[in-house]
Amino acid sequence: MKTSKRKRWILYCLAIGLGLVPASFVWRMHIVRASAIVSVLDMETIPRTPERLARGKYLVDGLLWCATCHSDIDWSKRPLEAGAGTRFGGHVFGHEIGLPAPFRIVAPNISPDLQFGTGKWKDADFVRVLRRRIGHDGQTLIDMMPSREFSQLSDEDMASVIVYVRSLPPVHIERPKTSLPEDASEGLEPLPPVDHVPEPDRSDRVHYGQYLVTAGQCRWCHTPVDEKGELSPGMDFSGGHTFSGPFGPNGSKVVDLATLNLTPDPSGISYFDEALFIKALRTGHVGARQLSTLMPWSYYRNLTDDDLKAIFAYLRTLLPIKHRVDNTEPPTYCKVCRHKHGYGNTN
Repeated sequence: MKTSKRKRWILYCLAIGLGLVPASFVWRMHIVRASAIVSVLDMETIPRTPERLARGKYLVDGLLWCATCHSDIDWSKRPLEAGAGTRFGGHVFGHEIGLPAPFRIVAPNISPDLQFGTGKWKDADFVRVLRRRIGHDGQTLIDMMPSREFSQLSDEDMASVIVYVRSLPPVHIERPKTSLPEDASEGLEPLPPVDHVPEPDRSDRVHYGQYLVTAGQCRWCHTPVDEKGELSPGMDFSGGHTFSGPFGPNGSKVVDLATLNLTPDPSGISYFDEALFIKALRTGHVGARQLSTLMPWSYYRNLTDDDLKAIFAYLRTLLPIKHRVDNTEPPTYCKVCRHKHGYGNTN
């Protein structure tokens, strides 16, 4: 027969009375159980603390590289810099990503400007954007906003991101609305609700590395896409996702670049060790070879050694996939990913 709640309570009292379990321990356990189900994201206003402000800055200016989309970036700089007075003031993507006029994708002004930014937003509006892919106006956002990855941030990390973004200086820049063909938003749905995402286990380097890699959007960038724009099954992290942008020398011209293979296959980064991986992300170089500024090393360089080591530890566990990609070679058709990229004809 199961012990009733009343009998369990009696046993607790006896244990306390006999000194087997300190009363303070039982009380603390009660408090932990009660607070564990309460998310900071459910609060009307997320408490602003120095710890959240510092963690939010670390994430936004590092792992999440938010300024790349939400600023007018000077692509001639290494590392990248936002144009004067535009940081987090939004950006209009058009011809530089291959969109014909009059179509455009707009990363909005997310500074706390009251007129043109997010100054009138509630904290819950930020949570819906990051967790559900729902804009403050109730519209479903397009996939360019990586809410799928950001939704997996822990509650505390997401709270820290919101606290930091809301602390930024206002940028008084008005941006237009996104304008796309009618069929571009077909099939877009909000992400399913998420009640609570706990803190990752940092003692497990591979697990924590996976958490960081997910938030950093590495899989999305380093996996080729199919004809529907979906990530190609079985090709995770193998490179070949092609982007158009001002990635030429000194940001001088629009070029097409394919992301590289990050798997531990010989066609990927099997020759990297931990030290080389950290140096590459700190400097934007692999030996004498420059990493493109398309790769957000400009932000990852701000991560701690421990976090970079965790990322590398996770990448070493990936399934090796043979897929040669090299942007120094002329693009040729690749039967593996069905796109054109350097060394495509060797796959």
